[in-house]
Amino acid sequence: MTFWNEELETMPADKLKEMQFRLLQNEIKTMYGKSAFFRKRMDSVGLKPEDITDMEQFRKIPCMKKTDLRDNYPDGLFVVPYDDLVRVHVSSGTTGKPTVAGYTQKDIDNWTESLARGMTSFGAGKKDVMQNMHGYGLFTGGLGVHYAGERIGATVIPTGVGNTDRQIQLMQDLPVTFLAGTPSYMFHIADVCDQKGIDIRRDTKVRKALCGGEPWSESMRKKLYDRTGIKAYSCYGASEFYGPMFLECSEQAGMHVWADLALVEILDKDGNPVPDGEQGEVVVTMLQKEAFPLIRYKIGDISSITWEKCKCGRTHPRLGRITGRADDMIVVRGINVFPSQVESVIGEMPFLAPFYHITLTNPNYMDKMVVDVEILPECLPDMTDQLDRMTQQVVDRMKEILNLKVVVKINLPNTLERCDGKSKHVTDNRSWD
Repeated sequence: MTFWNEELETMPADKLKEMQFRLLQNEIKTMYGKSAFFRKRMDSVGLKPEDITDMEQFRKIPCMKKTDLRDNYPDGLFVVPYDDLVRVHVSSGTTGKPTVAGYTQKDIDNWTESLARGMTSFGAGKKDVMQNMHGYGLFTGGLGVHYAGERIGATVIPTGVGNTDRQIQLMQDLPVTFLAGTPSYMFHIADVCDQKGIDIRRDTKVRKALCGGEPWSESMRKKLYDRTGIKAYSCYGASEFYGPMFLECSEQAGMHVWADLALVEILDKDGNPVPDGEQGEVVVTMLQKEAFPLIRYKIGDISSITWEKCKCGRTHPRLGRITGRADDMIVVRGINVFPSQVESVIGEMPFLAPFYHITLTNPNYMDKMVVDVEILPECLPDMTDQLDRMTQQVVDRMKEILNLKVVVKINLPNTLERCDGKSKHVTDNRSWD
């Protein structure tokens, strides 16, 4: 068994929890002094940093939510000047406003360290040639995985997302052993290889993959392996943390949450902690974050966590597979989408009524998002080409706001379903079985 930092990764759980709580106390003290936002949060419940002497006191701190990031857009939560930042990433937000995450050099180093430990835990290393098919740019996946691949000594090919024919050519022509990308793109690669008569087992050296950014199931993982011989490992994260951070090891029994970098709580609907191994909402506290506070952050995912020692020998807690959401966010091709974003686009269009419906499917595991909208009676066009221009206007604006290409269908007036109570705007017909 190979470790990146064996002493730390196999530290006895009681010692690990002691270290974790010391780091927590230090982070709270630091952010209370630097962050007006966090100081106001603690003051609102009568807490000072010295009051946080156990987890019961810690849980009195109000949780952060995505709305806090939106309300402080773009950089109201930053606690260091831009002179001390080395990078800024931007991801989709709840109402068209993106989430902006700043990083100090230490933040980047900790992010890279986290992924380096995770990659090492499933056997990646210096002998690997990694083709990184995550997007490079404002989203966090591409650069995070790239830096970690270099850190473990792998050779990194920064192909980015798309250009599938070129991706497959490089997989054949170069000694690529390791892919990184979304699960759906792995299946797309497999589909195109089948069409071209390319056998990934026979014609490439690819045998493992790091997959994340969107939901997928165990049966999906098995199908990928049966088709391609690629053993895929899950990862979990968000730009609010650092980016993708927590990976499965060779045992594939949950994603290791490095206890020196993050504290994860699992809470029930009333905000109380659930027993080890039971499902609840994921709440994350970053323990060494410098650029802005992330303390008791409700990310909205549903999962479980266990401190049971992993068969790989690592003692850090393991986060189970994400099984759902506590809010209305959906993930489409690795991108966070909120119905309120779609609503905001519709509100900008003077020819549309305020009714819509989103339908999600995933033929061959590639997500497809269809948005049905409704035209106002007084705006019915006389010519088909006018309707086409209206449709394209909505498609283009959706892409600007969502960073995602969707199919838009403009329906006749009074044809979309109305609801007496809370509208159901999303039908998710995707299957990962």
